[in-house]
Amino acid sequence: MYRLLIVDDESKIREVLREYAEFEGHCVTEAADGMEAVRLCRENDFDLVIMDIMMPKLDGYSAVKEIRKTKNVPVLMLSVRGEEYDKLFGFELGVDDYVVKPFSPKEVMARINAIIGRDRGRNKKLPLRFNGLVIDIEARDVFVDGDKVDLTPKEFELLVYLASNKNRALSREQLLKEIWGYDFFGDDRTIDTHIKMLRNNIGPYRDNIVTLRGVGYKFEERK
Repeated sequence: MYRLLIVDDESKIREVLREYAEFEGHCVTEAADGMEAVRLCRENDFDLVIMDIMMPKLDGYSAVKEIRKTKNVPVLMLSVRGEEYDKLFGFELGVDDYVVKPFSPKEVMARINAIIGRDRGRNKKLPLRFNGLVIDIEARDVFVDGDKVDLTPKEFELLVYLASNKNRALSREQLLKEIWGYDFFGDDRTIDTHIKMLRNNIGPYRDNIVTLRGVGYKFEERK
């Protein structure tokens, strides 16, 4: 099941695409303009965005630019304009595919499956998402409810290791070995200090990092 955001000011187009997407078992969210799409992408994580170009308030190109500031989600563009210039401009923005209206809903679904399949195969280290906490391993970026937070290299590596091993008890010695290496000359308080700073930086998601008295720490995914 994929999480899809369909963005188009024509309700009929949204209705048709939703029908086909839900028939294939996907979860669909709709937006009627670019500004609503940007807001939804800041508040949620989608596997793919289907974006119309000509819309009120904020056009599709501008919406993609805003979304890409915080999310590296694949985008399939829809447009009545099929000129080469329009397609090239879209691809320069980093969109993954471009479909000209009128289109076949079955073809759109096939393109969606192909895009997500390519994206997951290309990005073996996909972002880790825990509600509004997003850890982009490839870009070494962390976002808290859409806002980028600054972590030191060790804080980032510690967060990635904890989150990648969610729900597993990790001892302080194990964390020292994995993050600092065998040649580190220090004690367990190094871990405690970095955990404290890391919790402060991820704010509302600080409780995802659970202290295991006498053992170490565990990262829990919370609803």
